[in-house]
Amino acid sequence: MPEHEPKPVSRLPNSRYTDFMSTPCLAYLRRERRIALWAFAAAVVTLLPSLLAAQPSDLRTSSDRPNLQGVWTNASLTRLSRPRNIETLVLSPEEADRLADGHFHNVRARNEFTKSDPNRDAPEVVESLPPVGNYNASWVDPGSTYAVVKGEIRSSWIVDPPDGRVPYREHIIEGRRGRGELRRFPSDPEIFSLGERCLLGFGNTGGPPMLNVLYNNFYRFVQTDDHLLIVVEMVHDARIVRIDSKHGPDADRRWLGDSIGHWDGDTLVIETTNFHPARSSGSVPLSADGLVTERLTRTSQDELLYEFTVDDDANYERSFRGEMSFRAVDDRLYEYACHEGNYAMGTMLRGARLLEQEATRP
Repeated sequence: MPEHEPKPVSRLPNSRYTDFMSTPCLAYLRRERRIALWAFAAAVVTLLPSLLAAQPSDLRTSSDRPNLQGVWTNASLTRLSRPRNIETLVLSPEEADRLADGHFHNVRARNEFTKSDPNRDAPEVVESLPPVGNYNASWVDPGSTYAVVKGEIRSSWIVDPPDGRVPYREHIIEGRRGRGELRRFPSDPEIFSLGERCLLGFGNTGGPPMLNVLYNNFYRFVQTDDHLLIVVEMVHDARIVRIDSKHGPDADRRWLGDSIGHWDGDTLVIETTNFHPARSSGSVPLSADGLVTERLTRTSQDELLYEFTVDDDANYERSFRGEMSFRAVDDRLYEYACHEGNYAMGTMLRGARLLEQEATRP
């Protein structure tokens, strides 16, 4: 039937045919509409709690779990260990401002971002320059303030031991010193750190635990009912946490360990072990059987509470525990193409070979 032609009159259940706009039809429709509205209202009242629970939001998923997704940062002047010149974990606002104002990165940023006067006279003495090959302030993004965790300004991520420092065993301390000396004349690529070899993020950014460094402190969390993917900006690491799963075989040693998780109320608990043997060095060296337990809790629209405990008798005198805040950022992650720009390592190896040749010449 052509669309411009009128449709047939509907058959209404009032025992007779009638025009759609007739008085009996309108009365019938009004009565049916009232009944339908009352039925709809009753259904909404009955089902509203379950309907609301089923809808995803910024803070909850469609499965009614805390929503951890998004891009987060832990950039801050606060670091894993407490500086020697700071005695307490919690800083007053005045002390935090004073320390931040005098911090190397903030002082350098103020100096380097201050526009020079093109009309000034030449200095009497040549002004000092940064070391050759060093980053200037434009290349780094470490954060400019000390972190607020649980409403407190913190001087370190470590909260236990009370002194805020990593309880390394002596062989770890000696090994770190010896590795630094070997790097001056590297015999092979394995002398360099995993970060310098573009295998893992510098400074334990890939985790666990996930630590902040000089720049590239963004993380992207992608969450499903049975997995959490953590994409790390530095060196573009990616760690997959299997939720409600079991650890793989002990022989399966991974760079970032084998991570499994489970929900403890609104907190995702992650347990990671089975680390690659090369993880025995770095900021947080871990033996193959070391265990790192992490806890992620969405505390607000813009913040995640990140807690971690490191248990590894082979490398530490005792376990240590830390707390950190991840802040939401309205930004994107871009690929960190480490290998493509890693010219320095090859140059250092060639330089070491040249020095060896010179040493053998008569």
